[in-house]
Amino acid sequence: MSAVGLQDDEDTFKILIATDIHLGYLEKDPVRGNDTFVTFNEILEHAQKNEVDFVLLGGDLFHENKPSRKTIHTCLESLRKYCMGDRPVQFEVLSDQAVNFQFSKFPWVNYQDENLNISMPIFSIHGNHDDPTGVDALCALDILSCAGLLNHFGRSTSVEKIDISPILLRKGRTKIALYGLGAIPDERLYRMFVNKQVTMLRPKEDEDSWFNLFVIHQNRSKHGATNYIPEQFLDDFINLVVWGHEHECKITPAQNEQQHFYVTQPGSSVVTSLSPGEAVKKHVGLLRVKGKKMKMQRIALETVRTFYMEDVVLADHPELFNPDNPKVIQAIQAFCMEKVEMMLDNAERERLGNPRQPEKPLIRLRVDYTGGFEPFIIHRFSQKFMDRVANPKDIIHFFRHREQKEKNDNDLNFGKLFSRPASEGVTLRVEDLVKQYFQTAEKVRKFRESRRENTEEEDEEVREAMTRARAQRSKDVVLDSASSDEELMDTGMKASGDSDDDIPTTLSRGRGRGRARGARGQNSTARGSSRRGRAFRSLKPEPSQSASKFFSEDIIDDELDLEESHINLSSKTNQRFSAMSSFSKRGSQSQTSRGVDFESDEDDPFKNTATSRRKK
Repeated sequence: MSAVGLQDDEDTFKILIATDIHLGYLEKDPVRGNDTFVTFNEILEHAQKNEVDFVLLGGDLFHENKPSRKTIHTCLESLRKYCMGDRPVQFEVLSDQAVNFQFSKFPWVNYQDENLNISMPIFSIHGNHDDPTGVDALCALDILSCAGLLNHFGRSTSVEKIDISPILLRKGRTKIALYGLGAIPDERLYRMFVNKQVTMLRPKEDEDSWFNLFVIHQNRSKHGATNYIPEQFLDDFINLVVWGHEHECKITPAQNEQQHFYVTQPGSSVVTSLSPGEAVKKHVGLLRVKGKKMKMQRIALETVRTFYMEDVVLADHPELFNPDNPKVIQAIQAFCMEKVEMMLDNAERERLGNPRQPEKPLIRLRVDYTGGFEPFIIHRFSQKFMDRVANPKDIIHFFRHREQKEKNDNDLNFGKLFSRPASEGVTLRVEDLVKQYFQTAEKVRKFRESRRENTEEEDEEVREAMTRARAQRSKDVVLDSASSDEELMDTGMKASGDSDDDIPTTLSRGRGRGRARGARGQNSTARGSSRRGRAFRSLKPEPSQSASKFFSEDIIDDELDLEESHINLSSKTNQRFSAMSSFSKRGSQSQTSRGVDFESDEDDPFKNTATSRRKK
């Protein structure tokens, strides 16, 4: 697919490729505020010097979704300076421009506008930093497009289906089908690819004669299960993919072994994070396409601020650092200072061969203090390099790896409790935790609903059983009342002389243990009857109460002590007492058989009192 030594002729497209320029990044910083604008001018300068046919940007031209007035003004200055001129454009657009630029009020390529004089067109998709938002779904690129300084394409607003229609370009005998897809949330686009909702339309005539160039701005490296776009999702008829959003410069095209297309990753033109990927030398690419052949020329950016990064592990230097040494912090600080001085010397030597580079470099020293060491105060350390580095506040970064504990057989193996696919590794992401949370919440909700349904069924069964039991008890009470009246008639007892009003009066006149036990018997009986409801008390007199009244009257009539009453008891009284005891037993048995829970015989006041009198 690649070709060496393509000649610049009337059949060769020359395209300058760049991504992630991030205009306006740290624009208020006194040292780094103009870095993005200076580098953007250099990129356009390279394009003008090489007389490219057009410039292709892969998203994130602006760092903010709402750029400041300074950023917009500076960008317009650069575009007007390098893109306008009298040099004629050598290629033509064959596709329906009303479809390619359907979201613009001026749906045609800017160099064909009779009111503009464009010598170097710029085609750009939007990124995740400058994507369309708001009610009107506008972005900063739409402002540049309306001004006629840039051609914004690759925009899609549908969440159900995406049809990517290419811009068909022709120069001599070379034809390019330029596809573009602006930034879309990775999870959504991933799902749409899986559901076959993304379609790349192809020209009807001589579809195999086109060089298919696709520009995309998504995660290329895997950050999660669906938080990236695998290269295998893309169609295999593509020849070259320009991948934006990733800041590490990998501009040399690499072939995908499965899809057989090539992928170029230009990376960012400014350092936006002090990470290892940003420390790679920054480049833009000059792409030449002739027929179905291509060639990528790397162009190093000279105005990018140099960035040096180094890692230090203190535990790897036992001969220099001992955690138990009281002066170990001073030794670590001196060691770090020496490392920073070495990086500054390298940056100064590199700058001698390139006077366009900024004077102050970016320095990052990452120190791993695992092993019992303590970090020193960074603020004092940074003050010594205030005038020599561009990032004195974050020149040192201390971090520590978690020390793995020795395995213990008694410890719980949480790996067996939580199953995780092997592809996800051990990194816990927010979206995974949220997904697990909602899955667990759904399980808890279903469990609570099932338990509530079971409880309601059990309560209904209990209510039905209680209703049946209540009805049966009412029936038994009526029958028992009739039988009890017959028994009272047979024993010769008269209910008219035994009113409940006489009980408290007679009991209060008693003395000694007889009075206490009589009162306790009365209370015990009342407790037993109150537990089972009022029906038994109102419908049937308590046999224990009747017996208590007869026995209490014998004691009170004699007005004697317990011993005297025992001596003077006649045989007629004993016979009557035995009859009452047998009647009380029959009444208790009949009530117990019907489910009434009375006190036991041990608490019976008649039995205890009679027994005590016999003993005396």
